[in-house]
Amino acid sequence: MTTLGIIGAGHIGSQVARAAIANGYEVVIANSRGPETLADLVAELGPKARAATATDAAASGDVVVVTVPFKAFDAIPVEPLAGKVVIDTNNYYWERDGHVAELDEGRNTVTGMLQQHLPESRVAKGFNHITARDITTDGTPAGTPGRRALATASDFADAAEFVTDLYDRFGFDTVNVGPLAESWRVERDQPAYSAGAQTRDELVANLAKAERKVTTA
Repeated sequence: MTTLGIIGAGHIGSQVARAAIANGYEVVIANSRGPETLADLVAELGPKARAATATDAAASGDVVVVTVPFKAFDAIPVEPLAGKVVIDTNNYYWERDGHVAELDEGRNTVTGMLQQHLPESRVAKGFNHITARDITTDGTPAGTPGRRALATASDFADAAEFVTDLYDRFGFDTVNVGPLAESWRVERDQPAYSAGAQTRDELVANLAKAERKVTTA
């Protein structure tokens, strides 16, 4: 049985936890305020879930989901995530996170920066262009006409493959964007990010329409 560590218990983290529990995973979930503040969520999730510190969630998860505000990515514990697949749900909102020159100038990507912070981990992008509520409501069985698709990207094939399998278990098709250097195609304000629910073909088309934008502070 795979244990999913989740660092960040906000809207996305909580919904990923619900979907994971429904699909047979065990969950260790953390937030910035301490395990005791997650008592109600863990009670709802049931016996396959427990609350923890971020370090404990990182150490306990076979695979770990990082779903914190982008400005907090460099506080993610590094050592306990070494050698592990890490799924990054982050988006960069300069209004909240402050301007980051290498993102504004198109020199890096959101998930690429987490990969640099976690040099011994295998980071993949996931769940960044779906609203939280849709994670548990929009999934359908494989082969369903019009099945919704979600994007991933990684520099590591096994990390992208894990996300692909997880998406499928949750009820979604996958489009692999390629390496993290291409993951800007599904970042904020790009067609694939903004279009809402998309089939695989629609998502592929929207990824192809992406244009790298440069923002000045």
